[in-house]
Amino acid sequence: MKIFHLTLRQAVLVLIMALVAPVLGVGSAKAADTFVFTAIPDEDQAQLRKRFNKVADYLSNKLGVKTKYIPVKSYGAAVTAFRNNQVQLAWFGGLSGVRARTLVKGSQAIAQGAEDKAFVTYFIAHASTGMKESKTFPKAMAGKTFTFGSKGSTSGRLMPDFHIRKIYGKAPKEVFTKVGFSGNHTKTIQLVQSGAYQVGAVNFKVWEKNLKSGKVDPKKVSIIWRTPPYPDYQWSVRGDIEKKFGTGFIGKITNVLLNMKDKDLLASFPRSGFIPAKNADYQPILDVGKKINLID
Repeated sequence: MKIFHLTLRQAVLVLIMALVAPVLGVGSAKAADTFVFTAIPDEDQAQLRKRFNKVADYLSNKLGVKTKYIPVKSYGAAVTAFRNNQVQLAWFGGLSGVRARTLVKGSQAIAQGAEDKAFVTYFIAHASTGMKESKTFPKAMAGKTFTFGSKGSTSGRLMPDFHIRKIYGKAPKEVFTKVGFSGNHTKTIQLVQSGAYQVGAVNFKVWEKNLKSGKVDPKKVSIIWRTPPYPDYQWSVRGDIEKKFGTGFIGKITNVLLNMKDKDLLASFPRSGFIPAKNADYQPILDVGKKINLID
């Protein structure tokens, strides 16, 4: 048995290292290896926490890496968290995903919902307007009050804004007597259903989810027009993630997402499943964003 004797100088060095290690992060590899993701706040926070805490558990189990979901208060905050490496993965809308990937070199769209390849925005109206569903753009909206969703939303802002400008040849604020931003799709439905706004634009999946759960009263609010399809939500991952989690980690994440089969988990999105995605799929969103000056 060997006995080690420390000199006074060595003892002092050991003590110093013990004191400064927590400050320098020495011995905190476990915390540093936590895989963090976020998602755009397209519904109320309670629903988002319920959904994505389940996803965090699923990813932790399948990836073998501690995974944590952190909520954000706005679409812009989700992009900022991704840019600053506060999160390595994010469930973005089409517009927020394009914005985030342009800010982080090498970032990739890796998976989208099966429904996101051909997503749709519903224009909805309060019953008092007398407007009914039409296959052509409802020009009678002009002069009414209108609410978008979040300012950074693809389905709740970008695409409806694009179609309004295309039809009327001018900005929404010049078409409607009042223009608002609800902040999320659930709130848009509530505002139009209550009559606070006469017309609004909403993500079709959130509409269908709320309709199914009984939160939409068809006697008070209804669909008046459906946009042509466009690419929307996707999972995007930072390009430098493999420096931290090892070569092949992006492929591993992608496979885990594509193989998500739990019906309860998928229903919370709601999506029937996930399919492969790539940055080029979102070129139409980039083009439209530039055209109406939402992307530089």
